[in-house]
Amino acid sequence: MFDQLIPTTLVGSYPQPAWLVDKDVLLGSGPPRVRMREVWRPEDALLEEAQDDATLVALHDQERADIDIVTDGEIRRESYFNHFANALGGIDLDEPGIVPGRSGKPTLVPRVIGPIQRIRPVQVRDVAFLRAHTDRPIKVTIPGAFTMAKMAKDEYYGDLEALIMAYAAALNQEVREMKDAGADVIQIDEPHMQAHPIEAGRFGIAAIDKALDGIAGPTVVHVCFGYAYVVQEKPSGYSFLPEFDACCASAISIEAAQPKLDPVILERLPSKKILFGALDLGTEAVETAEIVAQRLRGALRHIPADRLIAAPDCGMKYLPRDVAFGKLKALAGGAAIVRREIR
Repeated sequence: MFDQLIPTTLVGSYPQPAWLVDKDVLLGSGPPRVRMREVWRPEDALLEEAQDDATLVALHDQERADIDIVTDGEIRRESYFNHFANALGGIDLDEPGIVPGRSGKPTLVPRVIGPIQRIRPVQVRDVAFLRAHTDRPIKVTIPGAFTMAKMAKDEYYGDLEALIMAYAAALNQEVREMKDAGADVIQIDEPHMQAHPIEAGRFGIAAIDKALDGIAGPTVVHVCFGYAYVVQEKPSGYSFLPEFDACCASAISIEAAQPKLDPVILERLPSKKILFGALDLGTEAVETAEIVAQRLRGALRHIPADRLIAAPDCGMKYLPRDVAFGKLKALAGGAAIVRREIR
């Protein structure tokens, strides 16, 4: 897993086949925060089997590209966020709320009307399915408590910290069962900590630690500026990043390629492994292995090789599949070049 030299992995998502999702619906809006059934092409009776088949396609592409730590591609999700966030108790699914999104635009979100509770396993079957179909280490992603709380309309708690910690408790229950089902690596997605650094400074680290309490093995927190399809112009630095060195997660996943991040910032995360974004998802141009290698060499000027993990900037969901596959091959090829140079 993370003990091998410069392993490669996805951040989480991989493109869903056009026979599974309606790409016009998917690309016609931002990542949904509430359910969006209309994105799926198969009828309800066929949907689970179709999602299973598409998961195997995503897995096969990762194995063909020689990715070391594989994911399920988040194939069963309408977005990284809404699959889990809308499966919890205390949410009104029929009448969503509205809050400002990261761009400031009004966004439909889950409306909290009672105690946030995990009422059933949500992704545990997904983990077991992936574990049964590959011998490679598997990484499973799930939205973080801070991000779920910021993308909810709270009409019950009246206190942001209480809401965040309720989400974190539910998240911890799910993560424990995902580990039992065979997940090697757990990743929590927390993009809204970057968007809300003051509140993240007050509650974010405690939320991560509560969500990962008692979880053995490698753990990751992913922070980003948003999908490249949605956010074309990205800042060149993080407003909340060195603070993550205090959390219990063993690795932090960051964007670096598209925002042209100065990798000197990695020196401010001295205790963490780094999933370093070496694929620019803001362009459909496929990097060469040498371009990826150059980006990884930049990171190695600031952290040792045993702390570096090669990854895309963010989820690959919105790319054409052939482009995503080409980029993954470049990722694996670039990591292999750098491994040879430092052995």
